[in-house]
Amino acid sequence: MPKNAAITRNRIVAAASKLFYGHGIRAVSVDDVAARAGLTKRTLYYHFRSKDDLIAAYLAARDEPTIVIVMGWMDAAKGTLADKLEAVFAQMARLGRHPKWRGCGFLRTAAELVTTPGHPALKAGAAHKKKLEAEFAGRFAQAGLDAPEMRARQVMLLFDGAFSAMLTHRDASYAEAAGQAAMDLVRGEKVRVVAKRRA
Repeated sequence: MPKNAAITRNRIVAAASKLFYGHGIRAVSVDDVAARAGLTKRTLYYHFRSKDDLIAAYLAARDEPTIVIVMGWMDAAKGTLADKLEAVFAQMARLGRHPKWRGCGFLRTAAELVTTPGHPALKAGAAHKKKLEAEFAGRFAQAGLDAPEMRARQVMLLFDGAFSAMLTHRDASYAEAAGQAAMDLVRGEKVRVVAKRRA
């Protein structure tokens, strides 16, 4: 892709990201995105065949940066694996207390597209969640936990559940409660693994 075309495409995605995250994908039109980007609608359609493709690009742009941030929280925390997991949920709670926080963009988009199971944005969102789950599983495997993939799936249930509860109740303490549950999950598993090795 030529440099200027890539710059324009990124400009469109950046505008869409702000609008979609702030107001929801249904409430924002292609005209809104074009106006925010300072471009004509014709230019936008030159880069994206449809609004659906633009929504998928919005989520794709959030994919890797989100994983880097979440894993960065975990890697930067001191202490045991349980402590590191708690730090992830503590950071989620911090985000949830910010006045501009609007929840998880992936989950909100999935909710809005519930009647369109084949939508490309749903595929992008599912791929992102699977990648994040795999990142947790990798760290659990490195720590020597038994069944790291299952533990990662359980943590993802707590992760997405915390996001949903915070959005529903506007109460960030749900993320902190999920963090405690994640700590208990990992601590209990670690004790079981040690016991097995001694036996």
